[in-house]
Amino acid sequence: MEKVESFELDHRIVKAPYIRKCCLLEGEKGDKVTKFDIRFLQPNVEAFETAAIHGLEHLLAHELRGKVDGIIDLSPMGCRTGFYLSIWGDREPKEIKEALESALEAVLKAKEIPAANEVQCGNYKDLSLDGAKRYAEKTLKTGFSLNIYGEV
Repeated sequence: MEKVESFELDHRIVKAPYIRKCCLLEGEKGDKVTKFDIRFLQPNVEAFETAAIHGLEHLLAHELRGKVDGIIDLSPMGCRTGFYLSIWGDREPKEIKEALESALEAVLKAKEIPAANEVQCGNYKDLSLDGAKRYAEKTLKTGFSLNIYGEV
């Protein structure tokens, strides 16, 4: 049985916010997928409000696709401290940091949350634009580190 990569990380010693390249997966035909841990909040100390992380997920899923080619998925972490980003190719955290910071700036200017309706979202009543903006502003103020132990 394969180990769950994120369960091997000591969540007590990391310093959020950070962007970490979790792994590079290679398929049988040579295709590559990079997975990133995009940690907004300090594990075991903070957690996103559900409506805020849901709103930020919609906004970032929309904004990042306009800034980075090859995005497969942006998924909130079950612990509600950040997101996982899966993307085609062997990609580096610096590229994701620049795109993410730009996407968060766009979140601050957003007037509405994309796909916030019952046709396009399975829980459209549980979205917060204000909450998403609050976390975007907080994270932009601090800045994402490319070192999980705290240096920006």
